[in-house]
Amino acid sequence: MKNRILLIFLAFVGVAAQAQDLPANPEPGKCYVRCTTPDIYENQTVQVQITPEYRKLKTFPATFETVTERVLVKEETKKFTYVPAKYKNETVTFIKKQKASKLSVIPAKFGKGSETLEIKPAYAQWELGSPAPDCASSNPDDCRYWCYKGYPAEFTTVAVQTLSSDATTRSTPIDELTSTYTKRVIAEPAKVIEEVIPAEYATITKTVMVKDAYSEEVVVPATFKSVSKEVLTQKGGLTTWKEVECSLVEYSALPINWNLGSATLTSQAKSIIDTRLMPVLANNPGAKMEIASHTDARGSKSSNKSLSERRAQAVVTYLLSKGINGSRLVANGYGETRLKNRCSDGVSCTERQHAANRRTEFRLINN
Repeated sequence: MKNRILLIFLAFVGVAAQAQDLPANPEPGKCYVRCTTPDIYENQTVQVQITPEYRKLKTFPATFETVTERVLVKEETKKFTYVPAKYKNETVTFIKKQKASKLSVIPAKFGKGSETLEIKPAYAQWELGSPAPDCASSNPDDCRYWCYKGYPAEFTTVAVQTLSSDATTRSTPIDELTSTYTKRVIAEPAKVIEEVIPAEYATITKTVMVKDAYSEEVVVPATFKSVSKEVLTQKGGLTTWKEVECSLVEYSALPINWNLGSATLTSQAKSIIDTRLMPVLANNPGAKMEIASHTDARGSKSSNKSLSERRAQAVVTYLLSKGINGSRLVANGYGETRLKNRCSDGVSCTERQHAANRRTEFRLINN
């Protein structure tokens, strides 16, 4: 079993190393990791300027004095008094009705007369006479004769009126009618009386500036502080292979109990990291460690992925605060992609089964 693990591990190393040198003379059943020689630093003390040299200004307030002054509080003006007009009564005569004429009619006068009119003119016509008494014919029409007989005109007499004098008018004058009315006329026109109101003054007290505010300059020297810093004296980076326990190249549980939906380390979680991870990193200098965090399948894939990444990064951030070089740490959040049982989306599982998938792990890696 151990030989199989070693072969799988070496195959993984071969792919990750991309044809880099593998450990010389490996022993069957042994596990190896590639370590990087750490940089070597030494402490030096340097002077750091804490505050720069600067100018400090001291100010002096302005000085004042009190003076009195006579001031205008109300300007001179004018008062105008209006005196209304006075009136008197006058009697005015007017023509109430103008004079005119009155006309009376004298009718026309007529006389009596007559007029003869021809009502039928004289005329003549042929007339058939009676048969002669001695007519020998038995036909009475044979003994008739025609006579051309004349008749006189006919006249009639009509009574008529004659005009003695035509109609005329007689003019009678009508006298005009007068009357009176009373009107008010101005006896004394309106006027305005102008009166001057003099200005008013008062005495005030005011404060005037004698000397304005000013400042004086004082130079404050810079301050320094001694600080110890690490200076790189020897560059590391050389790759060496180191034998490690085979259990360290496989995922091992980091029993952190995360609060629901939280990626914040509790004091208990930090204690677990101190006792489980810090010794492994100290005993394997230069080796890289992967921190892997997982969630169960409940919730969306994107939120589970984000939560697992934040939890893994929280462990890495704490290790950095403990002085571990960041190049030795890798944080990976796998979300719900690496479930340890069948409890995927849509599958009914117990809380204990879901809890098996909520885990944080670590292992030593070569990339």
